[in-house]
Amino acid sequence: MPPFSPSHRSKALVVTGFGVGQIAAFASSFYLMGVLGDPVGRDLGLPPLVVFGLVSLSLAVPAFTAPAIARRIDETGGAKILLGSHLVFALGLFLLGQAQGVLGLTAAMLTMGLGMAYGLSPTPFAILVALYGQAARRPITAVALIGGLGSTLGWPLTGWLTEELGWRGACFAWALVHLALFPLMARICPDTPGRPAHKVKAALAGVVWDRAMVQLAVLFACAWFISTCMSAHLPRLLSAFGLSMTEAAGAAGLVGIAAVTVRFLEFTVLRRLPPLATTRVATLTHPLGAAALTVMGKAGAPLMAIGQGAGNGMLTVSKGVLPLSLWGPETYAYRSAVLGRPAMFAQVAGPAVYAVVLEQSAGAALALTSGLCLVMFAMTFGLTRCDEPAQEPAFA
Repeated sequence: MPPFSPSHRSKALVVTGFGVGQIAAFASSFYLMGVLGDPVGRDLGLPPLVVFGLVSLSLAVPAFTAPAIARRIDETGGAKILLGSHLVFALGLFLLGQAQGVLGLTAAMLTMGLGMAYGLSPTPFAILVALYGQAARRPITAVALIGGLGSTLGWPLTGWLTEELGWRGACFAWALVHLALFPLMARICPDTPGRPAHKVKAALAGVVWDRAMVQLAVLFACAWFISTCMSAHLPRLLSAFGLSMTEAAGAAGLVGIAAVTVRFLEFTVLRRLPPLATTRVATLTHPLGAAALTVMGKAGAPLMAIGQGAGNGMLTVSKGVLPLSLWGPETYAYRSAVLGRPAMFAQVAGPAVYAVVLEQSAGAALALTSGLCLVMFAMTFGLTRCDEPAQEPAFA
C-alpha cells in the first residue's frame, strides 16, 4: 500500500501517527528488556551478564549502521525505511519469543538493533525535516513528546502482558502490534521525495568535522552517556542517599513525568526561544538536582529525578532540532547520524562504566555526571549557523 503524498494529510495526522509509532518502537525495543531481561535469563538458563550484554550489543547496531541508513534516507526520502522498521521489529520480537538459547537470543537482539536503527527517532525526524524544512522544530518536538510515553506506557504494558501471556507471549503480542501498525503507517507516512545518489554524494561532501560539529558531537555523547547511566542506575544511586529501594524507584519515576512536561513546554510556551538557549538550560538541570541531593540527602531525591528528567527530555528535542537550526535541512539525516554516532557508542558503555564508579562512591558518581553536564554547557558556546564548512570530511 503506497504512502500518500504529503498534501493528502494534515500535519497533525502525520505527527500523531509518527508519535504513536515511536511509542510502540521504544516500548518494544529500548525499554523491553528492562522488564523481560530477568525472566528471559531464568527461562534460558543464562546469567544476567550475558542477557544484558546482548542488550548492549543490540544498542551497538545503530551506531555502526546509522550513517549508511541516513544516506539511504537522503536518497529515498525515508518513508520506506520507517515502514520497514515495523517489519524488522516484528521479526526481532518473533525471534525473541522463539529463542531457546544464547544463539537465538543473539539473533533476536541483533534484529532488534537493526529495527532501532531503522525506526527510532532519527528517521521520523528526518522525514519531518524533508517535509517542513526549518519549520520542523515544532513537529519534531510533538513527536518527541508523544514518543516519550514509550517508557511510561511500555514498562507497565509489557509487565501486564508478561503476567497474562508469559514473556514469550509478550514478545508475540508486541510483534502483532508492529504488524498492525504497518498498514496504518503506510496510510499516514508521507512519501517525501529523495534525491539522485550522485547529488546526495556531492552534498554529503560538505558534512565536515568543523568546530561546531565536534562541539555538538561531544555534547550529545555526554548527554546520552548520562541518560543510559541514569536509566540503569538512578534507583541504586538514590538508595545510596538513604532511600529504601521502593522509595528510590518511586522517586525515579519522576524522570519520565519531568521529561514529558518539558517537552510539552517546548511545544507550547518555549517554542519561541532559540533552541540553543533551551539546550543551554537543559545542560544545567542535572547538576542542580545533584546539588540538591548532595545537600539535602534523601529529601533531595525528587529534585534529582526531576532535574535529570527535565534535562534529558529537552536534550532529546535538541538532538533533533540543533542540526536543523545550525545547518539547515540539506543533508539533515546524514549529518544527524554522524553527530549522533559517538553518542550511540557512549550509550553502550554508560551502564557498565557507571556501575564501577557507583560501587566506589555515590558522591563520585554524581560528580562524574555533573561534570559531564558542565562540559556540555561549555559546548553550547560559540555555535552559530555554519555556512562555510571546514576541509576535513566527516567520514562515518
